[in-house]
Amino acid sequence: MKDSYGRSINYLRISLTDRCNLRCIYCMPKEGIVKRPYGDLLRFEDILKIIKAAATLGINKIRYTGGEPLIMKDIEYLIRETANIKGITDVAITTNGILLCDMADKLKEAGLKRVNISLDTLKADKYKFITRCGNLDAVLKSIDKCLSIGLTPVKINTVLLKGFNDTEIMDFVEFTKNLPVDIRFIELMPIGEGKKLYENDNLSSEVVLKEIQDNFDVISQPTSKSSTVSLYKVRGYKGNIGFISPMSCKFCKDCNRLRLTSIGDLKPCLHSDKVINLKHCLNDEKLLLEELKRGILGKPEEHNMSSKHKSESEKMMYQIGG
Repeated sequence: MKDSYGRSINYLRISLTDRCNLRCIYCMPKEGIVKRPYGDLLRFEDILKIIKAAATLGINKIRYTGGEPLIMKDIEYLIRETANIKGITDVAITTNGILLCDMADKLKEAGLKRVNISLDTLKADKYKFITRCGNLDAVLKSIDKCLSIGLTPVKINTVLLKGFNDTEIMDFVEFTKNLPVDIRFIELMPIGEGKKLYENDNLSSEVVLKEIQDNFDVISQPTSKSSTVSLYKVRGYKGNIGFISPMSCKFCKDCNRLRLTSIGDLKPCLHSDKVINLKHCLNDEKLLLEELKRGILGKPEEHNMSSKHKSESEKMMYQIGG
């Protein structure tokens, strides 16, 4: 289905929980969060009902996020049922990778096609600092595991932070030399905890790309029209380098996605607080379809972060879905 600006909307990102087994400094406060009762969250059956309705409107790509989606009990069941829905061709997850190594085989068997793994540093001490508790070795093992079983492409999401990982840019590029992974450098967004860091710690993709081009023989790679990433490769390397630049280079004109939070709020735009709660229509298929259509037609032309240097959304990323 097309939105009011002629964009084909075929991608639904679904947050399963606001809970996480890490406390990344740009995502969650140090003291943690007030946990929602599990009864407030959408049940798997609710999620599947929404996906089935969305699929009739042209949604064919599903990504599960969090919080951390892999802490959810029986997520293999959800993946399997999602993959079996008519019209759904791609099921993916975004994860911190801590639990992924031991779960990867079952997830792939269930129908998981792709994984994105969050990793902001390749140094163990810095990883523990930014996550406040994480184990880098567990994440690296998960990357190796996914590659070994063909759960590819493996995409690694790296939030650019001045004064933290700007000295590791070359290390991340070298990571793609012998491994067929996509390192995706993501500009920090002034949303949630990121608002506290943005003024001093944001680092533009343009600066990082120039640094890479000054040190490597970089060639541009093709991407799909709806892709949010600008893709490059060092000549002769197995993997790719990408840039997701919501601040310095808007990709709103080709946005193809909706978001669904763990409490049932459909968000037409990540950076707006305008939502449509779908809980009230889960038992009314016709109304559910109408609300999904309203969400698609309600997508704004673009976000306004670059002019305000902050998101209009007052929610944290762990509440919306990473």
